[in-house]
Amino acid sequence: MSGRERVLGRVRRALADARGEDGPVERAYLREHGRRSAAETVALLAENLADYRAVVHRCAQAELPTLIGRLLTERAAGSVLVPPGLDQSWLAGSDIVRVADRAGSTPHELDRVDSVVTGCAVAVAETGTIVLDGSPDQGRRRITLVPDHHICVVRVPGQVVSCVPQALERLDPARPLTWISGPSATSDIELDRVEGVHGPRTLEVVLVD
Repeated sequence: MSGRERVLGRVRRALADARGEDGPVERAYLREHGRRSAAETVALLAENLADYRAVVHRCAQAELPTLIGRLLTERAAGSVLVPPGLDQSWLAGSDIVRVADRAGSTPHELDRVDSVVTGCAVAVAETGTIVLDGSPDQGRRRITLVPDHHICVVRVPGQVVSCVPQALERLDPARPLTWISGPSATSDIELDRVEGVHGPRTLEVVLVD
């Protein structure tokens, strides 16, 4: 018996009890790991975001404009990119130059913008991931990839889910989805970590109660 025949024989034996091609395949994947309250889920999100080196802030809705204003001031930002559907009250605590999200903006123009402020579509606690889907409060994908500083606002607990399957149920696969787990980073063969290579060097996530 040749090696090929031995391998195919093992495959046939392994598939002997398998269902036909038209039968459904049942997968007993866990939808989430453990049972958590809404507060515990938000706490896990904050922990995993920080583990990915995002800077996490928490505040009440009324405190959001002041907090965003402070973050932009601490960054010494001279301009901020604003998606068309962003709640303008979020920027009421800052008087820096606001740059509109325009289809005609060149990469060089976007690179001159210091910061960008967006909302999000959903945030995944178990993976520390925020997902953008190009909605009006998030703008085009490129505005969160070129500027070096991204402030992302997540409404909690409403926009927070435990796991990726729950996030997928909320998302439209036809939309331009951007999955972000911490600031952009890469490592070379020596494991030297470099941030900001293909996205913002600094990601600040504001969890708004």
